This record gives sequence, C-alpha cells and structure tokens, in this order.
Amino acid sequence: MSNLNDFNREAKAALRVALQWLLLAVPTGLVCGAVGTAFHLSVEYVTELRAAQSWLLLCLPLAGLAIVALYKVTKCEGVGTNNVIRAVQSGEPVSLLLVPAIFLGTVLTHLCGGSAGREGAALQMGGSIGWNVGKLLHLSDYVRRTATISGMAAFFSALFGTPLTAALFAMMVEDVGLTFTSAFMPAFTSALIAYGVSLFFGIAPTNFVLNSIPHLTLETALQTALLGIACAAVTRLFCWTLHTLEHGIPKRIPNPWLRAFAGGAAVVAFSYLFGVGRYNGAGMAVIADAVEQGTALPWDFLCKIFLTALTLAVGFKGGEVVPSFYIGATFGCIAGPWLGLPAGFAGAIGLVCVFCGATNALIPSILLGFELFGGQGLELIALGCGVCYMLSGHHGLYSSQTFVTNKLRPEYASHKWWIKLKKKKNDFSQIFAAECLIFCRHRATISVVSS
Repeated sequence: MSNLNDFNREAKAALRVALQWLLLAVPTGLVCGAVGTAFHLSVEYVTELRAAQSWLLLCLPLAGLAIVALYKVTKCEGVGTNNVIRAVQSGEPVSLLLVPAIFLGTVLTHLCGGSAGREGAALQMGGSIGWNVGKLLHLSDYVRRTATISGMAAFFSALFGTPLTAALFAMMVEDVGLTFTSAFMPAFTSALIAYGVSLFFGIAPTNFVLNSIPHLTLETALQTALLGIACAAVTRLFCWTLHTLEHGIPKRIPNPWLRAFAGGAAVVAFSYLFGVGRYNGAGMAVIADAVEQGTALPWDFLCKIFLTALTLAVGFKGGEVVPSFYIGATFGCIAGPWLGLPAGFAGAIGLVCVFCGATNALIPSILLGFELFGGQGLELIALGCGVCYMLSGHHGLYSSQTFVTNKLRPEYASHKWWIKLKKKKNDFSQIFAAECLIFCRHRATISVVSS
C-alpha cells in the first residue's frame, strides 16, 4: 500500500512538472521557430544578393558602423553568447532587445561579406526568447534557466534541422561534464516544435550525402584517430587565433566606431587577397564541396580561421560554429587522403571533430554526425570526436564555459567552477548542489583509503 501511495504521489508530481514544461516548451518552440525561420530566410536572401552584387563587399566598413550604432541604441554593447551561457549558469537576465540587435547585426554582416556563421545569433536570440518567455510565465529563476536552454535548443533546431543535437548541445555547452537531464524534455520538445515550424515554411534541414564510406577496421580506426589528433591541433589554432584577436584588437583600437570601420576595411582587403566570395559569409557551398565532392584548397582552413577571427574581433555579428564546420571540413578533406581516408569522408570527420573540440560538446557532436550524415560511418566519426575532445584542451570558443570534470581523468577539474558560481550569484540551489558533489567526492576518497 505504501508503494502504491508513493507511486501515486510521484505520478502526480511528474504530471505537474510535465504540464509546466509543456506550458514552457510550446510558446518557446513556436516563437523561436517563427523567428528562426525568418532569420534563416533573411540570411539566405542576403547571401544570394551578395553573390549577385559583389560590390556589396565594399560596404562592409559602413555595415560595421551601423552595427555599432544598433548595439548602442538597444543597449546591448558587449552582450554575446557568453552572456547567454552565464544566464543558464547563474540566472542573470537576458535583454529581449538582444533579439533585434543580433538579428539585424548578423544579417548586415552576411549582406556585406563578413566571415561568420549563424549559430551565435541562434543561441543568443533563442536564449533571450526562452528567458523572457520564462519571465512572462512568472517562473522561478531556476526554471527560467531551463527556459533559456529550451530557447537555445529551439532556435538552433530551426536553423539546422537537427532537433536532437540542438537539445543536447544547449544542455551540455554551459558546464562541461555536468548535465541537468531534467531539462531534456522541455528542450527537446521546444526543438521539435521549432523544427516543425521551419519545415512548414519550407526550410530544408542541413544534411550531406557521403559518397565513399570506409568500413570499420583496425586500419581505418588508426587513420581516423590520427585525423582526430590533427583536428585537435587545428581546433587549438582556431580558438587561440579567435581569442587573441578578440582581446588584442580592442586594446589597440579602443574606439568601437574606428575599430568596426577599420576592421571592415581589413576584411575587404584580405577577401580580395584570398579570393572574393570563398571565405565570406558562412561558406556552406565550400563545406558541401569538401564533404560531398572531396574538393578543397590546401589553405582554405587557414584563411577561414583568420578572416572569421578578424570579423568577430572587430565587432561584426554571427557565430563561430559554422566557420568551425568550414575549417574542419576543408582541413579533413586535405589531410584525410594523406592518411589513407577518402577525402569526402575525412571532410565529414573533420567537420564534426573541430566542432567537438571547439565547443567541448562530445555527445552532441556525435549526434550531429548522425543527423548531418544519416548515421553513415558513425563509429569512425565518434572515434575521431573522442580523440579530438581529449586533446583539444580545457578551453574553447566560449570563455564562460566551466569545466566541472577533467577531460582526461575521471575526476573533477577544479573547485574553481563552484567558486565562480558563488561569486556570480548567491544561488542556494547551485551552491548546495556543488557542495554535495564535493562532499560525495571526499566521502568516496575516505572510503577507498579506509578499505
């Protein structure tokens, strides 16, 4: 009888939570799906327009000035993906004005040829929408963090058509090694709804067809592991270049107006030097050629690393994930044949590996390989991701990420993450959870020593 009563209580509690998540997920998915679709169509349109009107590249310095003005008007200066990550970690608010700011800023960047992706805008807009939906529903701070995750997942799903990857990426990108699985259902539900909205408006999901897939053997496993090691080195180079320019250029040119104009002019100059069009925008056509046709230039990944870092460092808007696709796909396409792998398949491995190393999101990266390539060669893709994840270091694209566990050893990375949470906000629930983890770790150590 007692067991039956416990079951009834738990069932009622689960039903209440499910209704709460449904109340959160449905509007978040619908709004993010609609805005994400509009954003996708806008970026697609301006990309085609720039390809037809090459003179638009010369307007990039003026676009930089417009973006600076836009962010000043909306009071979103200095706000980016790291702020959204901190909103999940510590519950800090995310302004709704970030949505039009990053939307228009990214569209302007792509219109005039800045080298950037789309997912930075996706995470920021999705996080902002999710957080504000939670605020509108008068949810607690803790639940509002789940709303932020749901918004990020929904917008990412609407753009790329990968709902499962989107949900897990949004859940796992904030704290490496710590996953609040309770956020899965609202995040995944929001992602599915947003995906459905994008399909309704004719947005095709991102996927690639692999033409040559090697069998899983000891030889191909070794070749893939070596490619994973090389991709880890490329990932470190990408992140180092990005952070070096992001910190160095503002110090040398503190005035944001001058920095945006001069930086835009520099991007234009280097674009003409490297090849107009090939490294501007997201570069999805180049990614498709590398993965499906096995064709790329040996210097593609280096040029993309530099131009992406320069574009974002001087104040243009976009994201780093699609450029990481570009960098990984072109590098893998070139390096793979040297190791004995088919160029296209090596490009696919490189795409997922560099994404994995740059975002420190292992499981979402493997799922990305499944959703982008239809599960073809998934074992080898997972192997490459695992090797790259291990060797890419305890850093990445997002400085707000915290490493709860060590990437190489089965232990907590440090207690710095706990101190970081405590300093940001005196949040009892998070501090209590952190202290419980530390206590359990020490208790386990004492037990081992005693035995």
